[in-house]
Amino acid sequence: MRHTGPRAPRGPRCRRRGRPPYTPGVTVTATSVDESDQVKPLAPAPRRVWLERLLPALAAALFGVLLYVSFPPRTLWWLALPAFAGFGWLLRGRSWKAGLGLGYLFGLGFLLPLLVWTGVEVGPGPWIALVVIEAVFVALVGAGVALVSRLPGWPVWAAALWIAGEAARARAPFSGFPWGKIAFGQADGVFLPLAATGGTPVLGFAVVLCGFGLYEVVRLAVERQRTRSVQRSAAAVALLSVAVPVAGALAARPLVSDKAENGTVTVAVIQGNVPRAGLDFNSQRRAVLDYHARETERLAAEVKAGKVDRPDFVLWPENSSDIDPFANDDAREVIDTAAKAIGAPISVGGVVERGGKLLNEQILWDPAKGPLQTYDKRQIQPFGEYLPLRSMIGAINSEWTSMVRQDFSRGSKPGVFDIDGTKVGLATCYEAAFDWAVRDTVTDGAQMISVPSNNATFDRSEMTYQQLAMSRVRAVEHSRTVTVPVTSGVSAIIMPDGTITQKTGMFVADSLVQKVPLRSSETPATKLGILPEMTLVLIAAGGLGWAIGAGARKRQDTPAR
Repeated sequence: MRHTGPRAPRGPRCRRRGRPPYTPGVTVTATSVDESDQVKPLAPAPRRVWLERLLPALAAALFGVLLYVSFPPRTLWWLALPAFAGFGWLLRGRSWKAGLGLGYLFGLGFLLPLLVWTGVEVGPGPWIALVVIEAVFVALVGAGVALVSRLPGWPVWAAALWIAGEAARARAPFSGFPWGKIAFGQADGVFLPLAATGGTPVLGFAVVLCGFGLYEVVRLAVERQRTRSVQRSAAAVALLSVAVPVAGALAARPLVSDKAENGTVTVAVIQGNVPRAGLDFNSQRRAVLDYHARETERLAAEVKAGKVDRPDFVLWPENSSDIDPFANDDAREVIDTAAKAIGAPISVGGVVERGGKLLNEQILWDPAKGPLQTYDKRQIQPFGEYLPLRSMIGAINSEWTSMVRQDFSRGSKPGVFDIDGTKVGLATCYEAAFDWAVRDTVTDGAQMISVPSNNATFDRSEMTYQQLAMSRVRAVEHSRTVTVPVTSGVSAIIMPDGTITQKTGMFVADSLVQKVPLRSSETPATKLGILPEMTLVLIAAGGLGWAIGAGARKRQDTPAR
């Protein structure tokens, strides 16, 4: 018999199947029910969790590699912008813990290939150890960027944090290791003139800010397409983050000039070459000295024949005389003969022992009076010129203590040679990476700068070109001619605008002669010194403090569940 009366509700029957009763207008999501009948969301599939973690990690490393590719010897400086845009995309809105991990992977992707030259002669151990330590600084920056990414105008705070990380890397551990500053990858870029406004910190800040700003512009454009509205203030900050660095670089161009303010001088740069590349070139110290003397005498013959102008002075590289000319008469005679042949003073890179101290020294050698002035390298290289924690490292690996048998001592005064009224500032090799070591030669009166170097230990690695780019940035930073005499190449003459006018090949004997301008005016970067860097560090600290405070207040306002 058919029942025609009202139907009984079916809710209870639904519940027997583990489903909630039907309620019109309410969307039901998939849930699981345990024995206590508590409703819990289903756990995401393991494969999805794995992909959600792997893909950002892989992207972080790849963006780090992209940043590395922007560095010399390539001229792809502009790749730094998408590298930081991608870094910002990965970090925005994440927790500081996620930022720490992604930042570390970004640092590994960047620094592992950039610093591979450090293991050319000593194996992968020191190279990997250095990168593992240096990447920690990038990881801390990543954590900070993740925190400030929730703030209004976050690209500014994030870019300042990157420069704060570089400032820390340039000072610790073991007096710092500034290699890989963003500024050093911009020698061919449109942002280079900004080095004259505030040095490497301002140049690097502009590049990083533009990269983060580029991502923010794209993000807001996508958001506007989806929601038809964005905050005007956020859009303005994003656009200014891109426009201001570019406009600033264009406005800074007049600060860079090749105009001679104190006349000109004809300088000769000597590259004598070495018998063999690598660490064992030191065992042939007399041959290296002879090679540089021979190249100088060859140049003297060309001067005598009228093929080239006679130089006012000659610049030899670091380690061109590893035999102490003050203690060895044969070395003294070789240098003296070369100086008399060319008829001009020679700046000789020597290794000398004085008062029980081993010194990496530049010696101004006059053809008539012999040695007149000296400069002792102040920023010496850890694990190369001295061994930190010698007893502990010796217990771990005795090979290190055998390679660095005696520690070099540090000099204490800026290097400025007065050569017949021309003041030549000296920053020996590794010192070119440190802002202060170049700046104080200019504030001490240098009208041009020389960076004598020895790269033979690192064979044909990218290290040579990375260091040459540093010298180009220094030329613009202080508006000075920079010469780079290197034992095995690449030696070069760089104008105050960063242009290389002459350079040698690698592992060839050669010489460069050129009339160069002398300048005495100081750029804003020279005058301001450390102030721009410290200002950016304070901005970074302010943004970080704001982000931490805002996060704490949000947690307090959120009711407990």
